[in-house]
Amino acid sequence: MKFLIDNALSPQIAQILRDHGHDAVHVRDLGLNRASDEIIIELALKQERILLSADTDFGTLLALWGRQGPSFILLRESDKKPHRQAARIIENLPFIQNDLRQGAIVVFEDHRIRIRKLPIGSSPAE
Repeated sequence: MKFLIDNALSPQIAQILRDHGHDAVHVRDLGLNRASDEIIIELALKQERILLSADTDFGTLLALWGRQGPSFILLRESDKKPHRQAARIIENLPFIQNDLRQGAIVVFEDHRIRIRKLPIGSSPAE
């Protein structure tokens, strides 16, 4: 799978995902560590990447815009160690990959994973 890791998370996550055969890039690798959320969303959409962050603003923007993509993984766990965050994503990908391919917001919390299909809301934004 293809991932774009936001500045709210460690670049180590991108490296661990690459080590496990995924195409993962951190915004710092692209010189976009100061880019707006809107630019990061557009890049993820253009490159067909799953956006990965600890920043809730991405989910809010996707909901407000009525977008069907990009898919977004939000890490809301208390354990912030990059190797544990990456491991949790990797071990759960088989269960969430179809939702991610179709367009979803996936929220990782300490004891559960929540999935919301995109677009969120009654009608897509124009």
